[in-house]
Amino acid sequence: MKKGFLLRLALGSWLMLVLAPAYGQGLRFAVRYPASAFGGPFSGRVIVSLSKTSPQPRFGPNWFRPEPMFAQTVRNIKPDEVIHLAESSVHFPVNLAEVPAGEYFVQAVLDRNLGGRQFGGSVGNLYGDPIKVTVDPNAKGEIALRCDKVVQDTVFKETETVKEVRLESKLLTAFYGRPTFLQAAVALPKEWALEPQRQFPIIYEVPGFGGTHMALSGATNVGKTHRQGEPFLYVVLNPDCPTGHSVFADSANNGPWGKALTTELIPALEKQFRAVSRPEGRFVTGHSSGGWSSLWLQVTYPDVFGGCWSTSPDPVDFRDFQRIDLYARDANLFTDPNSKPRPLARQGDTPILFFKAFSDMERPLRGEQLGSFEGVFSPRGADGEPRKLWDRVTGAIDPTTAEAWKRYDIDLTLRTHWKELAPKLAGKIHVFTGDMDTFYLEGAVKLLKADMKALGSDAVIEIVPGDHGSMMTPALRARIDSEIATSFLAHKPAP
Repeated sequence: MKKGFLLRLALGSWLMLVLAPAYGQGLRFAVRYPASAFGGPFSGRVIVSLSKTSPQPRFGPNWFRPEPMFAQTVRNIKPDEVIHLAESSVHFPVNLAEVPAGEYFVQAVLDRNLGGRQFGGSVGNLYGDPIKVTVDPNAKGEIALRCDKVVQDTVFKETETVKEVRLESKLLTAFYGRPTFLQAAVALPKEWALEPQRQFPIIYEVPGFGGTHMALSGATNVGKTHRQGEPFLYVVLNPDCPTGHSVFADSANNGPWGKALTTELIPALEKQFRAVSRPEGRFVTGHSSGGWSSLWLQVTYPDVFGGCWSTSPDPVDFRDFQRIDLYARDANLFTDPNSKPRPLARQGDTPILFFKAFSDMERPLRGEQLGSFEGVFSPRGADGEPRKLWDRVTGAIDPTTAEAWKRYDIDLTLRTHWKELAPKLAGKIHVFTGDMDTFYLEGAVKLLKADMKALGSDAVIEIVPGDHGSMMTPALRARIDSEIATSFLAHKPAP
């Protein structure tokens, strides 16, 4: 395998040298695709990624160490017709004329946007083998890249105790105009096969950003199918969608993911695997974007779920959207009221990411974190794309779009509809976040905690020691498992 890979690199480099005539306008990329890969014509985004360390740069970017990327949107490109990306292309962090000279792996992708989040791994996208070249931005010529391969669907490997559910959603298929599937991995307790007449409580987990149900592919000992000795069905959902993470919320841009989950996937899955199929035996949990999702599902469908355990959720109150009040007059994503750059992430007390740089990094791409928020929360714009919350150059927040986001402000929803929701959510809300969250998410949780206390809610909302990940200690995991089991056992019918 290694020899074959090196041979392809060498061949790609040789082709590049053969197909690199001199041009007066400076260095540029020349991308083509053959009819054998796609009959065409192609309309969409062309992305060229460079990396000094990764031999497959199409699987980037690394949020904390992003490398050069270039993109161009094209229409009706025929097979073998050249697509040029040059200095004027959308780029990050610098344009082609400013790329530091050196040796890079270079790889191109034609993004057909057929359903996956990550452009380099989305099924149906075209890509080529990476080539290793010495890039000199001062040189004149072309780097030729050929996209002659098609990303294939990854096959889920089932085992005796882990099964995949793949269900075509009529709702999402109608929205996208193409077959669209809901997917989940189901881990079975040993009792499931031994007691064929028994029904089991069920836990739905929503992965964080970038996570899918494929995490359980091939698993034989999941270890999450028992709580306090009680057997549970443990389900990992797939939240992946073209704009990023669906968070299982109905959306103008993503479609009815919440309705599809609760009316299509859950009934079919629970019938197939003999679930209790009552709110008292159905729980939802998740971390980060999955934490927001689990709380959203519990609040939006209080009669479907019997309790949520949300950890390190994405902003649950948009008055503190990672320290930004989106509703404030003249709010700006990039700078604070003192014109200082807004940090997006930290390590301890030290900022390590800033909103402006992160926003710029996403410009050549789709399906990244900030854009994913717009995909869920924003109305659809006149151009068919999610309406922009912030100006990509200045960072200024559009107040009309921010107003539309209120529909997804969980704390605002609870405050506004508390009289109706209070009896339905009694004993069901549990939220935990670290006091030094890496992405500054604890501020919104503090607002939620104060508001729920003021409303007389019994919601358990705690700020615990730790950052985005370290707050999930073994003790907290054990506590959550115990609380889910206790909740079920309190309502478990007698044998």
